[in-house]
Amino acid sequence: MNTFKSMAGVLLLALLSCGVANADDSEWGVGIKAGTLGLGLEARWSGLPYIDLRMGVNGYTYEDDGRQANVLYDAELDLETFFLTANFHFPLSPFRLTVGAFANGNEFNMVSSEPGDFNIGGDFYTGAEVGTLSSTTSFGSTSPYLGLGFDFELFGKAGLNFDVGVLWQDEPEVSLVATGLLADDPTFMASLENERLQLEDDMSDFKAYPVVSLSFVYNF
Repeated sequence: MNTFKSMAGVLLLALLSCGVANADDSEWGVGIKAGTLGLGLEARWSGLPYIDLRMGVNGYTYEDDGRQANVLYDAELDLETFFLTANFHFPLSPFRLTVGAFANGNEFNMVSSEPGDFNIGGDFYTGAEVGTLSSTTSFGSTSPYLGLGFDFELFGKAGLNFDVGVLWQDEPEVSLVATGLLADDPTFMASLENERLQLEDDMSDFKAYPVVSLSFVYNF
C-alpha cells in the first residue's frame, strides 16, 4: 500500500493546487469514492462539451480465508490502482459512458493454513514435507476499463456519482513456493506445479474484475 499512499499524496497536492488556481473555475472538481476497488480520491476536468477527464487512485486491503485449489489459505487482496478515464455525457441526462486505463497493482497474497496433510496437485504430503505454501497472484500492469455512470449534482457544485463497469485485468500470473523438507524434491516440485496451475485456473475468474463505486464530488 506504500505506492497507493504516495500516489494519493501526489494527487492531493495536485488537487489543492487546482483548487487554489481555479477557485472561480467550475471546470475542476474533486471527489472521494468507495467501492469494489477500495477507497479512492479523484480529480476531474470538464473543459470540453459533454466530455470530462478524471484521474485518481484507489486502494484497500481485504483479509479473508478459504480454500483455493486444494489448500486452505489465509489471504489478502491488496487493491492498488491509478486511473485515467474519459467520460462521455449524454445531453440533458445524468447518464455517461466511461472508458479508461488503470495502472494495476492489484494482488492476491496467500499463506497456507492447512491443519493436516496437504493435497498438492492431487498427491498427498505431510505438513513437514510441504512446510508453508506462499502464493502471490498479480495481473497485467495496465488494464483497460469500460463502464457506465450516473452523475447527480446540485447547481453544478456538490453531488453523487455512481459507476458500474469492468476492469479487464488479463490472465493472472501465479507464484507458489513451499518451504518444507521436500522443497527441492523433483517429484514434489512436479506436484507443486500442478497445484500452481490449478490455482492459476481458479484465479482466472478475476481477470474481468467488476467495478462498482459511489463518489461524493465537489466542483470548484
